[in-house]
Amino acid sequence: MSAPAREAPAPAAEARASFANVVVSEWTKIRTVPSTFWTLLSGALVVIGFSALWSWAFVASYHQMTEADRASVSPTSPMQIAFYFGMVIFGVLGVLVITGEYGSGMIRTALTAMPRRPEYLAAKAVVVGGVVFAVGVLVSFASFFVSQPILSVHGFDGSLGEHGVLRAVFGGGLFLALIALMALGIGVIVRHTAGAVVTVFVVLFVLGIVGGFLPGSWGATLSEYLPSNAGGAILSPTRQAGTLAPWAGLGMFALYTAVVLAVAAVLFQSRDA
Repeated sequence: MSAPAREAPAPAAEARASFANVVVSEWTKIRTVPSTFWTLLSGALVVIGFSALWSWAFVASYHQMTEADRASVSPTSPMQIAFYFGMVIFGVLGVLVITGEYGSGMIRTALTAMPRRPEYLAAKAVVVGGVVFAVGVLVSFASFFVSQPILSVHGFDGSLGEHGVLRAVFGGGLFLALIALMALGIGVIVRHTAGAVVTVFVVLFVLGIVGGFLPGSWGATLSEYLPSNAGGAILSPTRQAGTLAPWAGLGMFALYTAVVLAVAAVLFQSRDA
C-alpha cells in the first residue's frame, strides 16, 4: 500500500518584506532617483554659496559696523544666515520621497510588500534622515571652511577648536536632518507635492520672519520658540540674544518634528493609500 501523498505546505499568508528589506529598498530608491541628487546639490550650493556671500558682506560693511555689531559676528554667522535660505531645499527632499509615490501610485505597491505601515514610514525616515544628515554635515563643514579665509580679512574668522564652534558646525547636519524628517511627515499628512512644499516653506521660512515683527515681550518670547528660530540656535557657538540656548533650541525643533511624524503615522495608518 503506497504511502499517502504528503500534503503540500500551506502557502505563507503572503511573503512580506522585513524592516531591513524595506530600508535597503528605500536606500536604493533614494540614491537612484535623479531628483535626490539635484535637490541635495541645489541645497548644498545655496548654503555654501550664501555662506561665502555673507562673509563678503560682513567684511565689506566692517567700517559701517558699531563695536557691538562687530562683537556679534561669530565664525559661523555667515553659515547661520545661509541656512535660512537653503534649509527649505533640504525639506523639499523629505517631501518628494513620499509625495512622489502618492503621485505615481507606487505607494500601493510598496504597501503591498510592506503592509505594516508604521514600519514602512520608519524605514523611510531612517533613510531620509541618514542621507540628509551625512550630506548636511559635509555642507556645514564646507560652509564653515569657505567662510573663514574671507572673514579673516577683519579678524572675524575662527577655528573649530574655539568654544562652541565644532558643536555649531556639526549641529548644522543634525538640523538639516530634522528638517527633512519634519518635511517627510508634512508630505505624509498633505500627500500632494505642491501643498506640502508650500507648508514646509511657511513653517520654516515665513514663520521665522513673522516672528521678528511680533510686538512686546510676549512676541519676543514666542519668536524664540518658532520652528526655524529654535532649530537654528544650534548654529551659533554661544547663545544669542532673542534665541533659546543651542541644544535647547534643537531639542525644541526635534520635539516639533516628533509631533509632526506622530500625526503623520496616525494618518498614514488610518487613511487609504
